[in-house]
Amino acid sequence: MTENYLEKTLKAKVYDVAIETPLDAAPRLSRRVGNRVLLKREDLQPVFSFKIRGAYNKIAQLSDTSAQRGVICASAGNHAQGVALAARTRGIPAVIVMPVTTPDIKVSAVADFGGEVVLFGDDYDSAYEHAVVLARERNLVFVHPFDDPDVIAGQGTIAMEILRQLHGDAIDAIFVPIGGGGLIAGIAAYAKALYPRIKIIGVEPEDAASMYESLRAGKRITLDRVGIFADGVAVKRVGEETFRLARLYVDEVLLVTTDQICAAIQDIFEDTRSIVEPSGALAVAGIKKYVARESCSDRTFVAINCGANMNFDRLRYIAERADLGAQREMLLAVEMPEAPGSFLRFCELLGRRSVTEFSYRFGDDQAAQVFVGLALTPDKAERESLVRAIARAGFEVRDMTDNEMAKLHVRYMVGGQPRGLANERLYRFEFPERPGALLKFLQAIGSEWNISLFHYRNHGSDYGRVLAGIQVPPETRDEFLLHLNELHYAYTDETENQAYKIFLGG
Repeated sequence: MTENYLEKTLKAKVYDVAIETPLDAAPRLSRRVGNRVLLKREDLQPVFSFKIRGAYNKIAQLSDTSAQRGVICASAGNHAQGVALAARTRGIPAVIVMPVTTPDIKVSAVADFGGEVVLFGDDYDSAYEHAVVLARERNLVFVHPFDDPDVIAGQGTIAMEILRQLHGDAIDAIFVPIGGGGLIAGIAAYAKALYPRIKIIGVEPEDAASMYESLRAGKRITLDRVGIFADGVAVKRVGEETFRLARLYVDEVLLVTTDQICAAIQDIFEDTRSIVEPSGALAVAGIKKYVARESCSDRTFVAINCGANMNFDRLRYIAERADLGAQREMLLAVEMPEAPGSFLRFCELLGRRSVTEFSYRFGDDQAAQVFVGLALTPDKAERESLVRAIARAGFEVRDMTDNEMAKLHVRYMVGGQPRGLANERLYRFEFPERPGALLKFLQAIGSEWNISLFHYRNHGSDYGRVLAGIQVPPETRDEFLLHLNELHYAYTDETENQAYKIFLGG
């Protein structure tokens, strides 16, 4: 099959619509990580994503008879735009099924390319199932986003270009984002056929690790749910053919956090002045993690910047999390004696470090709880020594830098602890973001149990996030949990979270 994919890639038809993207140096990032980093700029494609390659190659390979039936796909964005543009170029109709939660910018882009948009379901899986039904009913050709040899070969042309732009002997590893696996399968099959020594390293978000888990299990695994921050790779189950190729040619898969992805978006911006989408920054996040693990230097790494279809309103959230991801900021919970001079003494401990935020509210006449953000160098030893110094000075201190609830909610709502509040349980929810979604969520929770705390913040993504305190008497606990599970909203019980107990708990 290697020779077959080598041939299929060499014969792929992509350049009627796609461009040969540059392989750009990233000098600032290279200096920071002590290795040569090159960025394959798929964010510069006409649809701002590599997806146009595979989509057009598939549509270009159709016979005239099949093509005239028209094509259909399911996608939340990048593949949809690729199919719509490819169909318009060939002069055939295209139907694009997108989740109702798809941001308007992506829906409008598909419509601008002449695609017929059908909005259905709250997620990709629902849209996919509906697209399969429509394909059968309307006799349309289904264009799969990743699990198709022609799509895989189209994505493989990226590796073909890289090896023309830089000799294979000079490349140590290529880092590739993974969703369904079409991109890494195409790149790996082509590159390994010519230069087996080049490492092919996949990168996935920790909360969407479908290929990582499948390779570890030796079979395809279907995840119960996936995180949606990096929506371009939010796939519960990788493709059958892409998994087969990954087992043959992929050396390893790395997992990165949301904060590490945000930091990588900033890294790319500082070198290119371009803003990639979260999935587009996965490869750079993977390089940074790999270098830290291996303590390597003077190697040459290629990162695939796979897309730049970013909603503008997500930038606020990304900017907030980038410093945490680069370990340039830490968050602390500090108990401070309610006495004259306490603030001054605490600030003297911080020295000349920049304070990024400081939230305080009087608790009682004994002590106050303070939430503090500090700008630091990316030195874990500095973080640890500062925490020890604060503790030695008599302040009770906890590091909240890795506490997801603290980062998502508590830092924006510190306001003191209630007195006499009984049976409160704290839950963190996710629900599809659409007009009226917050009302629907509250209606689903119902009025049988009292909501005692509530925080919602729009992060510019397809899913809303809520932190809710709910009074649940012990005798109704089982009934309440049954009700929660029937809502089909993803939730996490945060009642034992330290951030809750310190700042919000009764």
